[in-house]
Amino acid sequence: MSPGLLSAGLGAVPAQQTYLDVGQGNRVFDSLYDSELPALGRACESWLGAVDKRAESAPAEVEPTLLTETLSGRGVAVFREGASSCAFGGPSGTGEGAVGIGVMGVFDSSVTTLKRALGSLHRDDLLIAIEQPPPGKNRELAIGIAGRGFDGNLTSDSTRLDGYVLSTDVAPTILDLFGIEVPAQMSGQPIGSKGEVDVAAVEALGARMAVISERRGPVIGLSLLAWVLALALAIAVTRGAAGRAGVELTGLAVVYLPLVLLAAAAVEPGETVEMLMAMLGAAALAALTLALFGGYRALAVASGLTVAAYALDVIAGSPLTSLSLLGPNPGLGVRFYGIGNELEALLAVLIVAGTGAGLAGFAPRLSPRGCATVFLGAGLTLAFVFAAGRFGADVGAAIVFPVGAAVAAAVIAARRRRAALAIVALPFAVVALLALLDLVTGANAHLTRSVLDAGGLGDLGDVAQRRLQLSAHSFTRPIVFVFLPVIGALAALAVVRRERLQAWLRPCPAMRAGLLGAAAATIVGTLANDSGALLLEIGAAYLLVFAGFAWARAGRASSPQTKSYTSIPHM
Repeated sequence: MSPGLLSAGLGAVPAQQTYLDVGQGNRVFDSLYDSELPALGRACESWLGAVDKRAESAPAEVEPTLLTETLSGRGVAVFREGASSCAFGGPSGTGEGAVGIGVMGVFDSSVTTLKRALGSLHRDDLLIAIEQPPPGKNRELAIGIAGRGFDGNLTSDSTRLDGYVLSTDVAPTILDLFGIEVPAQMSGQPIGSKGEVDVAAVEALGARMAVISERRGPVIGLSLLAWVLALALAIAVTRGAAGRAGVELTGLAVVYLPLVLLAAAAVEPGETVEMLMAMLGAAALAALTLALFGGYRALAVASGLTVAAYALDVIAGSPLTSLSLLGPNPGLGVRFYGIGNELEALLAVLIVAGTGAGLAGFAPRLSPRGCATVFLGAGLTLAFVFAAGRFGADVGAAIVFPVGAAVAAAVIAARRRRAALAIVALPFAVVALLALLDLVTGANAHLTRSVLDAGGLGDLGDVAQRRLQLSAHSFTRPIVFVFLPVIGALAALAVVRRERLQAWLRPCPAMRAGLLGAAAATIVGTLANDSGALLLEIGAAYLLVFAGFAWARAGRASSPQTKSYTSIPHM
Protein backbone atom coordinates (compact mmCIF):
# COMPACT_ATOMS: atom_id res chain seq x y z
CA MET A 1 0.00 0.00 0.00
CA SER A 2 1.06 3.60 -0.55
CA PRO A 3 1.40 5.04 2.97
CA GLY A 4 0.65 8.47 4.30
CA LEU A 5 -0.80 10.55 7.09
CA LEU A 6 -4.37 11.86 7.05
CA SER A 7 -5.43 15.17 8.56
CA ALA A 8 -8.53 14.14 10.50
CA GLY A 9 -10.09 17.59 10.79
CA LEU A 10 -9.60 21.28 11.47
CA GLY A 11 -8.16 21.05 14.95
CA ALA A 12 -9.46 18.29 17.20
CA VAL A 13 -12.78 16.81 16.05
CA PRO A 14 -14.80 13.75 17.14
CA ALA A 15 -14.53 10.55 15.11
CA GLN A 16 -17.90 10.94 13.39
CA GLN A 17 -16.94 14.42 12.18
CA THR A 18 -13.94 12.90 10.42
CA TYR A 19 -16.21 10.40 8.66
CA LEU A 20 -18.62 13.18 7.71
CA ASP A 21 -15.77 15.28 6.28
CA VAL A 22 -14.62 12.30 4.22
CA GLY A 23 -18.11 11.76 2.83
CA GLN A 24 -18.85 15.42 2.07
CA GLY A 25 -15.40 16.34 0.75
CA ASN A 26 -15.46 19.62 2.64
CA ARG A 27 -14.96 20.80 6.22
CA VAL A 28 -15.11 23.90 8.39
CA PHE A 29 -14.14 24.71 11.94
CA ASP A 30 -16.46 23.31 14.60
CA SER A 31 -16.84 26.85 15.97
CA LEU A 32 -18.63 27.87 12.75
CA TYR A 33 -21.54 25.47 13.36
CA ASP A 34 -24.33 26.70 15.61
CA SER A 35 -24.29 23.49 17.67
CA GLU A 36 -22.10 20.54 18.53
CA LEU A 37 -22.17 17.34 16.52
CA PRO A 38 -25.04 15.17 17.82
CA ALA A 39 -24.11 11.84 19.38
CA LEU A 40 -24.60 8.72 17.29
CA GLY A 41 -26.72 7.06 19.94
CA ARG A 42 -29.80 7.01 17.70
CA ALA A 43 -30.94 5.42 14.45
CA CYS A 44 -28.65 6.26 11.53
CA GLU A 45 -31.29 8.02 9.42
CA SER A 46 -32.43 10.11 12.38
CA TRP A 47 -28.83 11.05 13.19
CA LEU A 48 -28.15 12.04 9.60
CA GLY A 49 -31.21 14.26 9.65
CA ALA A 50 -29.86 16.10 12.67
CA VAL A 51 -26.45 16.37 11.00
CA ASP A 52 -28.01 17.86 7.85
CA LYS A 53 -29.81 20.50 9.90
CA ARG A 54 -26.56 21.38 11.71
CA ALA A 55 -24.70 21.67 8.40
CA GLU A 56 -27.16 24.32 7.18
CA SER A 57 -25.86 26.67 9.88
CA ALA A 58 -22.27 26.62 8.56
CA PRO A 59 -21.15 29.51 6.31
CA ALA A 60 -20.06 27.05 3.61
CA GLU A 61 -21.48 24.47 1.22
CA VAL A 62 -21.27 21.53 3.59
CA GLU A 63 -23.40 18.64 2.36
CA PRO A 64 -23.17 15.41 4.39
CA THR A 65 -23.40 12.17 2.36
CA LEU A 66 -22.53 14.10 -0.82
CA LEU A 67 -20.13 11.36 -1.92
CA THR A 68 -22.63 8.53 -1.75
CA GLU A 69 -25.38 10.63 -3.35
CA THR A 70 -23.08 11.57 -6.23
CA LEU A 71 -22.02 7.96 -6.76
CA SER A 72 -25.56 6.65 -6.63
CA GLY A 73 -26.71 9.29 -9.09
CA ARG A 74 -24.15 8.07 -11.62
CA GLY A 75 -24.94 4.37 -11.29
CA VAL A 76 -22.41 3.30 -8.67
CA ALA A 77 -23.83 0.96 -6.04
CA VAL A 78 -22.98 1.97 -2.47
CA PHE A 79 -22.92 -0.47 0.43
CA ARG A 80 -21.83 0.04 4.00
CA GLU A 81 -21.43 -2.02 7.14
CA GLY A 82 -20.81 -1.04 10.75
CA ALA A 83 -21.84 1.90 12.90
CA SER A 84 -18.93 4.09 11.76
CA SER A 85 -20.17 3.97 8.14
CA CYS A 86 -23.42 5.71 9.03
CA ALA A 87 -21.82 9.09 8.32
CA PHE A 88 -21.50 8.16 4.64
CA GLY A 89 -25.23 7.47 4.21
CA GLY A 90 -26.63 5.26 1.48
CA PRO A 91 -28.10 1.76 1.86
CA SER A 92 -26.55 -0.82 4.18
CA GLY A 93 -25.84 -4.38 3.10
CA THR A 94 -23.17 -6.79 1.96
CA GLY A 95 -22.73 -5.63 -1.61
CA GLU A 96 -23.74 -8.91 -3.18
CA GLY A 97 -25.66 -8.70 -6.44
CA ALA A 98 -24.83 -5.01 -6.96
CA VAL A 99 -25.51 -3.51 -10.39
CA GLY A 100 -24.33 -0.37 -12.14
CA ILE A 101 -20.96 0.91 -13.38
CA GLY A 102 -19.21 -0.07 -10.15
CA VAL A 103 -19.43 -0.63 -6.42
CA MET A 104 -18.16 1.31 -3.41
CA GLY A 105 -18.17 -0.37 -0.02
CA VAL A 106 -17.55 1.22 3.36
CA PHE A 107 -16.85 -1.17 6.23
CA ASP A 108 -14.88 -1.65 9.43
CA SER A 109 -11.82 -3.82 9.19
CA SER A 110 -8.82 -5.18 11.05
CA VAL A 111 -5.23 -5.67 9.93
CA THR A 112 -5.97 -9.35 9.27
CA THR A 113 -9.02 -8.75 7.07
CA LEU A 114 -7.22 -5.86 5.38
CA LYS A 115 -4.45 -8.20 4.29
CA ARG A 116 -7.01 -10.59 2.84
CA ALA A 117 -8.70 -7.73 0.99
CA LEU A 118 -5.38 -6.68 -0.49
CA GLY A 119 -4.84 -10.17 -1.81
CA SER A 120 -8.18 -10.19 -3.60
CA LEU A 121 -7.87 -6.87 -5.43
CA HIS A 122 -8.55 -6.85 -9.16
CA ARG A 123 -6.84 -4.65 -11.73
CA ASP A 124 -9.20 -1.66 -11.51
CA ASP A 125 -9.97 -1.96 -7.79
CA LEU A 126 -8.95 0.66 -5.26
CA LEU A 127 -8.62 -0.02 -1.55
CA ILE A 128 -8.41 2.91 0.89
CA ALA A 129 -7.68 2.06 4.52
CA ILE A 130 -7.94 4.73 7.23
CA GLU A 131 -6.94 4.34 10.85
CA GLN A 132 -9.88 4.56 13.23
CA PRO A 133 -10.38 8.17 14.39
CA PRO A 134 -9.92 10.24 16.40
CA PRO A 135 -6.12 10.41 16.39
CA GLY A 136 -4.04 10.92 19.51
CA LYS A 137 -3.14 14.40 20.66
CA ASN A 138 -1.16 16.33 18.02
CA ARG A 139 -1.24 13.28 15.76
CA GLU A 140 -2.68 12.38 12.38
CA LEU A 141 -4.35 9.19 11.21
CA ALA A 142 -2.49 6.56 9.22
CA ILE A 143 -3.83 6.01 5.72
CA GLY A 144 -2.90 3.56 2.99
CA ILE A 145 -4.11 3.19 -0.59
CA ALA A 146 -3.62 0.18 -2.83
CA GLY A 147 -4.48 0.08 -6.51
CA ARG A 148 -3.22 0.93 -9.95
CA GLY A 149 -1.04 4.05 -9.96
CA PHE A 150 -0.28 3.99 -6.24
CA ASP A 151 3.35 2.98 -5.77
CA GLY A 152 4.90 5.73 -3.62
CA ASN A 153 4.06 7.89 -0.61
CA LEU A 154 0.69 9.64 -0.74
CA THR A 155 0.31 13.30 -1.59
CA SER A 156 -2.28 15.72 -2.99
CA ASP A 157 -2.56 19.26 -4.31
CA SER A 158 -4.32 20.19 -1.08
CA THR A 159 -1.14 19.77 0.94
CA ARG A 160 1.73 19.57 -1.57
CA LEU A 161 3.51 17.77 1.25
CA ASP A 162 4.76 14.29 0.46
CA GLY A 163 3.21 11.76 2.83
CA TYR A 164 0.33 13.98 3.98
CA VAL A 165 -3.26 14.26 2.70
CA LEU A 166 -6.62 15.51 3.98
CA SER A 167 -9.83 13.79 4.96
CA THR A 168 -11.55 15.87 2.28
CA ASP A 169 -9.23 14.42 -0.41
CA VAL A 170 -10.69 10.91 -0.11
CA ALA A 171 -14.03 11.66 -1.83
CA PRO A 172 -12.46 13.29 -4.96
CA THR A 173 -10.09 10.30 -5.17
CA ILE A 174 -13.01 7.86 -5.28
CA LEU A 175 -14.93 9.95 -7.81
CA ASP A 176 -11.84 10.23 -9.96
CA LEU A 177 -11.57 6.42 -10.00
CA PHE A 178 -15.05 6.15 -11.54
CA GLY A 179 -14.47 9.07 -13.92
CA ILE A 180 -17.14 11.18 -12.20
CA GLU A 181 -16.78 14.97 -12.05
CA VAL A 182 -16.09 16.26 -8.56
CA PRO A 183 -18.93 18.50 -7.28
CA ALA A 184 -18.07 22.14 -6.64
CA GLN A 185 -19.07 21.70 -3.00
CA MET A 186 -16.05 19.48 -2.43
CA SER A 187 -12.87 21.34 -1.52
CA GLY A 188 -10.51 18.36 -1.53
CA GLN A 189 -8.17 17.24 -4.32
CA PRO A 190 -7.59 13.70 -5.65
CA ILE A 191 -4.85 11.78 -3.86
CA GLY A 192 -1.88 10.47 -5.80
CA SER A 193 1.50 9.01 -4.95
CA LYS A 194 5.01 10.29 -5.45
CA GLY A 195 8.43 8.68 -5.45
CA GLU A 196 8.92 5.31 -3.79
CA VAL A 197 7.30 3.91 -0.68
CA ASP A 198 9.23 5.32 2.29
CA VAL A 199 7.52 4.49 5.56
CA ALA A 200 10.36 6.01 7.59
CA ALA A 201 9.84 9.38 5.89
CA VAL A 202 6.11 9.28 6.71
CA GLU A 203 6.87 8.44 10.33
CA ALA A 204 9.44 11.25 10.56
CA LEU A 205 6.92 13.71 9.12
CA GLY A 206 4.32 12.68 11.67
CA ALA A 207 6.81 12.91 14.52
CA ARG A 208 7.82 16.45 13.53
CA MET A 209 4.25 17.70 13.13
CA ALA A 210 3.34 16.17 16.49
CA VAL A 211 5.79 18.39 18.39
CA ILE A 212 5.35 21.73 16.60
CA SER A 213 2.39 23.01 18.63
CA GLU A 214 3.66 21.91 22.02
CA ARG A 215 7.23 23.06 21.33
CA ARG A 216 6.46 26.56 20.09
CA GLY A 217 5.83 28.02 23.53
CA PRO A 218 8.89 26.67 25.35
CA VAL A 219 11.40 27.23 22.53
CA ILE A 220 10.26 30.71 21.49
CA GLY A 221 9.04 31.92 24.87
CA LEU A 222 12.07 30.81 26.88
CA SER A 223 14.44 32.21 24.26
CA LEU A 224 12.76 35.61 24.44
CA LEU A 225 12.73 35.46 28.23
CA ALA A 226 16.44 34.60 28.36
CA TRP A 227 17.31 37.53 26.10
CA VAL A 228 15.21 39.99 28.12
CA LEU A 229 16.73 38.78 31.41
CA ALA A 230 20.23 39.03 29.96
CA LEU A 231 19.45 42.57 28.78
CA ALA A 232 18.12 43.55 32.21
CA LEU A 233 21.18 42.08 33.91
CA ALA A 234 23.56 43.91 31.58
CA ILE A 235 21.78 47.21 32.21
CA ALA A 236 21.87 46.66 35.96
CA VAL A 237 25.56 45.69 36.08
CA THR A 238 26.67 48.58 33.87
CA ARG A 239 24.23 51.04 35.45
CA GLY A 240 22.58 51.67 32.13
CA ALA A 241 25.71 52.05 30.05
CA ALA A 242 25.01 48.86 28.10
CA GLY A 243 21.35 49.68 27.58
CA ARG A 244 21.44 50.89 23.98
CA ALA A 245 23.90 48.26 22.76
CA GLY A 246 21.88 45.60 24.58
CA VAL A 247 18.63 46.71 22.96
CA GLU A 248 20.27 46.54 19.53
CA LEU A 249 21.65 43.06 20.19
CA THR A 250 18.34 41.77 21.59
CA GLY A 251 16.37 43.28 18.73
CA LEU A 252 18.60 41.63 16.12
CA ALA A 253 18.27 38.29 17.92
CA VAL A 254 14.48 38.57 17.66
CA VAL A 255 14.79 39.37 13.95
CA TYR A 256 17.05 36.35 13.42
CA LEU A 257 14.86 33.98 15.44
CA PRO A 258 12.63 32.91 12.50
CA LEU A 259 15.73 32.23 10.40
CA VAL A 260 17.22 29.94 13.04
CA LEU A 261 13.90 28.12 13.47
CA LEU A 262 13.80 27.50 9.72
CA ALA A 263 17.27 25.96 9.89
CA ALA A 264 16.21 23.84 12.88
CA ALA A 265 13.35 22.36 10.84
CA ALA A 266 15.94 20.89 8.48
CA VAL A 267 17.77 19.22 11.38
CA GLU A 268 14.63 18.11 13.27
CA PRO A 269 16.40 18.17 16.67
CA GLY A 270 15.02 17.38 20.10
CA GLU A 271 13.37 20.14 22.10
CA THR A 272 16.44 21.00 24.17
CA VAL A 273 18.72 21.20 21.16
CA GLU A 274 16.19 23.27 19.22
CA MET A 275 15.87 25.64 22.16
CA LEU A 276 19.65 26.06 22.36
CA MET A 277 19.82 26.62 18.61
CA ALA A 278 17.23 29.36 18.88
CA MET A 279 18.51 30.95 22.09
CA LEU A 280 22.24 30.90 21.32
CA GLY A 281 22.20 30.76 17.52
CA ALA A 282 20.07 33.87 17.02
CA ALA A 283 22.08 35.80 19.62
CA ALA A 284 25.37 34.76 17.98
CA LEU A 285 24.14 35.87 14.55
CA ALA A 286 23.01 39.17 16.07
CA ALA A 287 26.41 39.80 17.67
CA LEU A 288 28.25 38.91 14.45
CA THR A 289 26.04 41.19 12.36
CA LEU A 290 26.51 44.10 14.74
CA ALA A 291 30.27 43.60 14.68
CA LEU A 292 30.42 43.47 10.87
CA PHE A 293 27.92 46.19 10.00
CA GLY A 294 26.55 48.12 12.96
CA GLY A 295 23.65 50.53 13.10
CA TYR A 296 20.75 50.37 10.67
CA ARG A 297 22.90 48.38 8.27
CA ALA A 298 22.94 45.51 10.76
CA LEU A 299 19.17 45.70 11.15
CA ALA A 300 18.72 45.69 7.37
CA VAL A 301 21.04 42.71 6.90
CA ALA A 302 19.27 40.68 9.60
CA SER A 303 15.86 41.49 8.14
CA GLY A 304 17.01 40.78 4.59
CA LEU A 305 18.57 37.42 5.42
CA THR A 306 15.48 36.24 7.31
CA VAL A 307 13.07 37.31 4.57
CA ALA A 308 15.31 35.90 1.82
CA ALA A 309 15.59 32.51 3.54
CA TYR A 310 11.82 32.06 3.68
CA ALA A 311 11.36 33.44 0.16
CA LEU A 312 13.86 30.97 -1.30
CA ASP A 313 12.35 28.12 0.70
CA VAL A 314 8.80 28.67 -0.57
CA ILE A 315 9.98 29.21 -4.15
CA ALA A 316 11.85 25.91 -3.98
CA GLY A 317 8.72 24.16 -2.69
CA SER A 318 10.57 22.93 0.38
CA PRO A 319 8.59 21.62 3.38
CA LEU A 320 10.89 23.38 5.87
CA THR A 321 8.74 26.51 6.21
CA SER A 322 5.69 24.39 7.03
CA LEU A 323 7.64 22.33 9.55
CA SER A 324 9.39 25.19 11.33
CA LEU A 325 8.06 26.33 14.69
CA LEU A 326 6.89 29.62 13.15
CA GLY A 327 5.44 27.99 10.05
CA PRO A 328 1.77 27.24 9.39
CA ASN A 329 1.97 23.81 11.16
CA PRO A 330 0.15 21.39 8.83
CA GLY A 331 -0.91 19.33 11.84
CA LEU A 332 -3.60 21.90 12.65
CA GLY A 333 -5.28 21.09 9.35
CA VAL A 334 -5.50 24.66 8.05
CA ARG A 335 -2.42 25.58 6.01
CA PHE A 336 -0.07 23.06 4.44
CA TYR A 337 2.44 24.93 2.30
CA GLY A 338 3.77 28.44 2.00
CA ILE A 339 3.60 30.81 4.96
CA GLY A 340 1.02 31.00 7.72
CA ASN A 341 -0.36 33.88 9.74
CA GLU A 342 2.58 33.98 12.15
CA LEU A 343 5.06 34.51 9.34
CA GLU A 344 2.77 36.91 7.49
CA ALA A 345 2.67 39.14 10.58
CA LEU A 346 6.42 39.28 11.17
CA LEU A 347 7.44 39.34 7.50
CA ALA A 348 5.22 42.37 6.94
CA VAL A 349 7.33 44.29 9.45
CA LEU A 350 10.67 42.86 8.32
CA ILE A 351 9.94 43.65 4.66
CA VAL A 352 8.65 47.21 5.04
CA ALA A 353 10.56 48.44 8.09
CA GLY A 354 13.59 46.38 7.05
CA THR A 355 13.60 48.19 3.70
CA GLY A 356 13.54 51.47 5.61
CA ALA A 357 16.52 50.33 7.66
CA GLY A 358 18.36 49.34 4.48
CA LEU A 359 17.75 52.76 2.90
CA ALA A 360 18.84 54.53 6.09
CA GLY A 361 21.99 52.45 6.41
CA PHE A 362 23.12 51.81 2.84
CA ALA A 363 21.57 54.64 0.80
CA PRO A 364 21.08 57.62 3.13
CA ARG A 365 21.33 60.17 0.29
CA LEU A 366 18.89 58.51 -2.09
CA SER A 367 16.16 60.89 -3.25
CA PRO A 368 12.63 60.61 -1.86
CA ARG A 369 11.38 59.37 -5.23
CA GLY A 370 14.11 56.75 -5.32
CA CYS A 371 13.26 55.61 -1.78
CA ALA A 372 9.57 55.35 -2.70
CA THR A 373 10.49 53.21 -5.70
CA VAL A 374 12.55 50.88 -3.51
CA PHE A 375 9.71 50.51 -0.99
CA LEU A 376 7.19 49.68 -3.72
CA GLY A 377 9.57 47.34 -5.52
CA ALA A 378 10.36 45.36 -2.37
CA GLY A 379 6.74 45.17 -1.22
CA LEU A 380 5.31 44.11 -4.58
CA THR A 381 8.07 41.61 -5.38
CA LEU A 382 7.76 39.83 -2.06
CA ALA A 383 3.97 39.98 -2.22
CA PHE A 384 4.15 37.90 -5.40
CA VAL A 385 6.66 35.50 -3.86
CA PHE A 386 4.67 34.83 -0.71
CA ALA A 387 1.18 35.09 -2.23
CA ALA A 388 1.56 33.36 -5.59
CA GLY A 389 -0.23 30.03 -5.74
CA ARG A 390 2.80 27.97 -6.67
CA PHE A 391 4.88 29.42 -3.84
CA GLY A 392 3.50 30.93 -0.64
CA ALA A 393 -0.19 30.85 -1.56
CA ASP A 394 -0.99 33.39 1.17
CA VAL A 395 -3.67 35.78 -0.06
CA GLY A 396 -3.16 37.98 3.00
CA ALA A 397 0.39 38.73 1.87
CA ALA A 398 -1.01 40.12 -1.39
CA ILE A 399 -2.95 42.66 0.66
CA VAL A 400 -0.71 43.43 3.63
CA PHE A 401 2.70 43.76 1.95
CA PRO A 402 1.59 46.17 -0.81
CA VAL A 403 -0.34 48.31 1.68
CA GLY A 404 2.70 48.64 3.93
CA ALA A 405 4.97 49.42 1.00
CA ALA A 406 2.52 51.98 -0.44
CA VAL A 407 2.16 53.80 2.88
CA ALA A 408 5.93 53.91 3.33
CA ALA A 409 6.36 55.22 -0.23
CA ALA A 410 3.69 57.87 0.34
CA VAL A 411 5.32 59.04 3.56
CA ILE A 412 8.83 59.31 2.12
CA ALA A 413 7.65 61.01 -1.07
CA ALA A 414 5.17 63.28 0.73
CA ARG A 415 2.49 62.47 -1.88
CA ARG A 416 -0.44 62.16 0.46
CA ARG A 417 -3.38 62.95 -1.81
CA ARG A 418 -2.20 60.94 -4.79
CA ALA A 419 -1.06 58.10 -2.56
CA ALA A 420 -4.43 57.59 -0.88
CA LEU A 421 -5.99 56.10 -4.00
CA ALA A 422 -2.90 54.00 -4.72
CA ILE A 423 -2.88 52.58 -1.19
CA VAL A 424 -6.48 51.45 -1.59
CA ALA A 425 -6.21 50.23 -5.19
CA LEU A 426 -2.82 48.51 -5.07
CA PRO A 427 -3.84 45.43 -3.03
CA PHE A 428 -6.84 44.81 -5.31
CA ALA A 429 -4.61 45.05 -8.36
CA VAL A 430 -2.10 42.62 -6.87
CA VAL A 431 -4.81 40.12 -5.91
CA ALA A 432 -6.33 40.35 -9.41
CA LEU A 433 -2.96 39.76 -11.05
CA LEU A 434 -2.26 36.84 -8.73
CA ALA A 435 -5.64 35.35 -9.61
CA LEU A 436 -4.79 35.62 -13.31
CA LEU A 437 -1.41 33.99 -12.76
CA ASP A 438 -3.04 31.28 -10.67
CA LEU A 439 -5.42 30.46 -13.51
CA VAL A 440 -2.79 30.61 -16.26
CA THR A 441 -0.24 28.48 -14.41
CA GLY A 442 -2.80 26.06 -12.95
CA ALA A 443 -1.42 26.64 -9.47
CA ASN A 444 -4.80 25.63 -8.00
CA ALA A 445 -4.07 27.39 -4.71
CA HIS A 446 -6.23 28.80 -1.92
CA LEU A 447 -7.27 31.88 -3.90
CA THR A 448 -8.57 29.81 -6.81
CA ARG A 449 -10.40 27.24 -4.73
CA SER A 450 -11.92 29.59 -2.14
CA VAL A 451 -12.69 32.69 -4.23
CA LEU A 452 -12.38 32.17 -7.98
CA ASP A 453 -14.24 28.86 -7.90
CA ALA A 454 -17.01 30.25 -5.72
CA GLY A 455 -20.45 29.66 -7.14
CA GLY A 456 -21.61 33.25 -6.86
CA LEU A 457 -21.99 36.18 -4.52
CA GLY A 458 -23.55 33.91 -1.91
CA ASP A 459 -20.46 31.70 -1.82
CA LEU A 460 -18.18 34.73 -1.68
CA GLY A 461 -20.29 35.96 1.19
CA ASP A 462 -19.76 32.65 2.95
CA VAL A 463 -16.00 33.05 2.56
CA ALA A 464 -16.14 36.56 4.03
CA GLN A 465 -18.42 35.44 6.85
CA ARG A 466 -16.09 32.56 7.77
CA ARG A 467 -13.09 34.87 7.90
CA LEU A 468 -14.88 37.45 10.02
CA GLN A 469 -16.20 34.85 12.45
CA LEU A 470 -12.79 33.23 12.80
CA SER A 471 -11.13 36.62 13.27
CA ALA A 472 -13.59 37.54 16.01
CA HIS A 473 -13.06 34.13 17.61
CA SER A 474 -9.28 34.71 17.64
CA PHE A 475 -9.79 37.61 20.07
CA THR A 476 -11.45 35.30 22.61
CA ARG A 477 -8.30 33.29 23.34
CA PRO A 478 -7.17 33.68 26.98
CA ILE A 479 -3.67 34.78 25.99
CA VAL A 480 -5.15 37.73 24.09
CA PHE A 481 -6.55 39.15 27.30
CA VAL A 482 -2.97 39.29 28.60
CA PHE A 483 -1.31 40.88 25.58
CA LEU A 484 -4.09 43.10 24.27
CA PRO A 485 -3.94 45.55 27.22
CA VAL A 486 -0.16 45.70 26.84
CA ILE A 487 -0.46 46.46 23.12
CA GLY A 488 -3.10 49.09 23.86
CA ALA A 489 -0.88 50.73 26.48
CA LEU A 490 2.09 50.80 24.10
CA ALA A 491 -0.05 52.29 21.33
CA ALA A 492 -1.35 54.98 23.68
CA LEU A 493 2.19 55.72 24.85
CA ALA A 494 3.35 56.03 21.24
CA VAL A 495 0.62 58.60 20.58
CA VAL A 496 1.36 60.60 23.72
CA ARG A 497 5.12 60.55 23.11
CA ARG A 498 4.93 60.92 19.35
CA GLU A 499 7.17 64.00 19.40
CA ARG A 500 9.92 61.98 21.04
CA LEU A 501 9.44 59.20 18.50
CA GLN A 502 9.71 61.78 15.74
CA ALA A 503 12.96 63.03 17.24
CA TRP A 504 14.46 59.53 17.22
CA LEU A 505 13.62 59.07 13.56
CA ARG A 506 14.12 62.59 12.23
CA PRO A 507 17.71 61.95 11.03
CA CYS A 508 16.47 58.86 9.13
CA PRO A 509 13.33 59.66 7.09
CA ALA A 510 13.44 56.28 5.35
CA MET A 511 13.40 54.44 8.68
CA ARG A 512 10.50 56.58 9.81
CA ALA A 513 8.59 55.82 6.60
CA GLY A 514 9.33 52.12 6.97
CA LEU A 515 7.99 52.03 10.52
CA LEU A 516 4.80 53.87 9.56
CA GLY A 517 4.32 51.53 6.61
CA ALA A 518 4.89 48.46 8.80
CA ALA A 519 2.39 49.78 11.34
CA ALA A 520 -0.19 50.27 8.58
CA ALA A 521 0.46 46.74 7.31
CA THR A 522 -0.06 45.34 10.82
CA ILE A 523 -3.35 47.20 11.25
CA VAL A 524 -4.68 46.12 7.84
CA GLY A 525 -3.59 42.54 8.47
CA THR A 526 -5.40 42.52 11.79
CA LEU A 527 -8.62 43.70 10.16
CA ALA A 528 -8.42 41.54 7.02
CA ASN A 529 -7.15 38.24 8.41
CA ASP A 530 -9.06 35.36 9.95
CA SER A 531 -6.52 35.34 12.81
CA GLY A 532 -6.61 39.04 13.54
CA ALA A 533 -5.48 38.79 17.15
CA LEU A 534 -2.42 36.76 16.20
CA LEU A 535 -1.33 39.25 13.56
CA LEU A 536 -1.79 42.11 15.99
CA GLU A 537 0.29 40.44 18.71
CA ILE A 538 3.21 39.41 16.50
CA GLY A 539 3.17 42.56 14.39
CA ALA A 540 3.17 44.77 17.49
CA ALA A 541 6.08 42.81 18.97
CA TYR A 542 8.24 43.31 15.88
CA LEU A 543 7.26 46.97 15.61
CA LEU A 544 8.46 47.35 19.19
CA VAL A 545 11.78 45.76 18.22
CA PHE A 546 12.29 48.27 15.40
CA ALA A 547 11.19 51.20 17.58
CA GLY A 548 13.65 50.08 20.26
CA PHE A 549 16.42 49.95 17.67
CA ALA A 550 15.57 53.49 16.59
CA TRP A 551 15.79 54.62 20.23
CA ALA A 552 19.18 52.97 20.58
CA ARG A 553 20.52 54.59 17.42
CA ALA A 554 19.17 58.02 18.39
CA GLY A 555 21.19 57.94 21.60
CA ARG A 556 24.48 57.39 19.81
CA ALA A 557 26.64 59.99 18.12
CA SER A 558 25.49 60.70 14.58
CA SER A 559 27.46 59.00 11.83
CA PRO A 560 27.48 59.34 8.03
CA GLN A 561 25.15 56.41 7.61
CA THR A 562 22.46 58.07 9.72
CA LYS A 563 22.60 61.52 8.13
CA SER A 564 20.16 62.32 5.39
CA TYR A 565 18.07 65.01 3.80
CA THR A 566 15.71 66.94 6.07
CA SER A 567 13.19 68.34 3.62
CA ILE A 568 10.48 65.78 4.40
CA PRO A 569 7.45 67.33 6.15
CA HIS A 570 6.39 65.83 9.47
CA MET A 571 3.42 63.48 9.60
